[in-house]
Amino acid sequence: MAIQESNLYRSCFFLENYRKFYSAIKASYPDIKIISSCDRSTISPVEPADLYDVHVYTSSGDMFSKSSMFDSTPRGGPKAIVSEYAVTGNDAGRGTLVAALAEAAFLIGLERNSDAVEMASCAPLFVNDNDRRWSPDAIVFNSWQHYGCPNYWMLHFFKESSGAALHPSTIQVSNYNQLVASAITWQNSKDGNTYLKIKVLNFGNKAVDLSISITGLENEIQTFGSIKTVLTSGSLRDENSFQQPDKVVPVESPISNAREEMSLVLDPYSLTSFDLLLDPSNSTMMHSVPESSLHSSM
Repeated sequence: MAIQESNLYRSCFFLENYRKFYSAIKASYPDIKIISSCDRSTISPVEPADLYDVHVYTSSGDMFSKSSMFDSTPRGGPKAIVSEYAVTGNDAGRGTLVAALAEAAFLIGLERNSDAVEMASCAPLFVNDNDRRWSPDAIVFNSWQHYGCPNYWMLHFFKESSGAALHPSTIQVSNYNQLVASAITWQNSKDGNTYLKIKVLNFGNKAVDLSISITGLENEIQTFGSIKTVLTSGSLRDENSFQQPDKVVPVESPISNAREEMSLVLDPYSLTSFDLLLDPSNSTMMHSVPESSLHSSM
C-alpha cells in the first residue's frame, strides 16, 4: 500500500494523519507493507514506512551510469521499490536498442543490490498504437497485432532473477568502463536443471575479448548443454515494428566445451547472457560461494 503526500507532506496535518493511518493499518493488517513516496532519508521511527518508492526517467547515458545507484545505500531499514523506470528523450525513440541496453545496465545494478531493492517494474508496459501518448513502451498493440520493443526482449534476460541466488562477480579491465555484469544460479522448473547465469552488458562501441573464471562451484559445469544469448543489432536506434517485429530480439546459440575457464567475445553495444549448465551428479570439493571473475583485453 502506497500513501502519497503530494506537496503537503511537510504539513503538520499530513504527518499527524499519516501516523494514524500507519498505526491503524499495521494494527489490523500487520502483513501489509506501507510504501512511502518520500526519500529514504525521511523515514524514521517517527515517520515509519516499510518501503520507499523510486522513479527513474532519464537519458540512456545517465541510465547506464545509474547501474551503481544503490551500491552505497546503507543496508538495514526500508528497501526501495523502483516502481517506474524508463529511458526517455531523443535516444528512446519508440523503443530503441540503446534504450533497452541502458535499462539492462540499470537492472543489473538492481540485481546486484537486491538486499537494498525489493522489486522493480518498467513503465509503461502497454500502448495502443492508435492512441499513443507516451514513448517508449514495452509492448505495442492495435486491434489485430502486437510486438515487443527491444526493452521487452531485454526483460527476458531477467525472468529467472526472482528467487535466484546472487553470486559475487568482478570485472577487471583497463581503460574501459562500459561493462556491467552479474551472476546468479537458477533452476529450470521444466526439467529441474540448474544453471549459472552470467549477464554482461557492453555499452561501448568496441568488441571485448572476455575471459571468464569461475570458482567456488559445488557442481561442475557440464561440457555441453550451456547456452549463449545475445541482444544487439546493427544500429543503436534500431526499433521493432509491426512490419519488422523481430528486428531486435535475443539470439541463442550453444556454448561448446563450456568450463570454469572460458574465453568469449562480447559484441559492441550488446547484452549477453551465458547460461552454464551445472552437473548435479558431479560434485567438486569446493563448497564456498560461487564467484565469477571477468577479465578483458582490448
